[in-house]
Amino acid sequence: MLLYPLGMGVITTTMEDIMKNYPIRWSWIIIITFFILGAFDIRFGILGIVCMGTPILHALRGEGKVHCIKYCPRGSFLGKFLAKISLGYALPKFMGTRQFKNGLLMLMGTVFTFAIFHSGGDFTKLASAFYRFMGISFIVGILMGITYKPRSWCVVCPMGHATQVIKEIQVAKPQVSTASRQVTARDN
Repeated sequence: MLLYPLGMGVITTTMEDIMKNYPIRWSWIIIITFFILGAFDIRFGILGIVCMGTPILHALRGEGKVHCIKYCPRGSFLGKFLAKISLGYALPKFMGTRQFKNGLLMLMGTVFTFAIFHSGGDFTKLASAFYRFMGISFIVGILMGITYKPRSWCVVCPMGHATQVIKEIQVAKPQVSTASRQVTARDN
């Protein structure tokens, strides 16, 4: 329960009330549409760049993991459709570690870079690489959601981890520059 002071009184809001207004309630439609369009014409796979780029853009704008919380179509799908069939086991602790997330981010980044390189600039091959990458991670997310909790993929998601790393860099950057300014001011 969240409490927001407003004048003399307090407005009580639950997390469910807040989530009712976020696109994550319906954004699962986007990922289903993406896969259907790509199945009819692989060139639609290039739209995967939107799914992969949007969280990074949010993070670069200083919004942190807002994409994960409010918009993510994959997270929306996993949360909506796997809740009733998930076995609900806890995710193994090692999967939540920074080392595992860094490793997964590097692995997927490397595989994706090779796929882009091997497309040779051909639009259809590039679109196919995006589609394949999105499809494989979607299937892994579903399998994790069935075995563990529905949105277990969200814990290890390379895009979510990348946004967290960007946020940490942004938070640390002003502290470094402020400290260096203070040192410089004392030296003068």
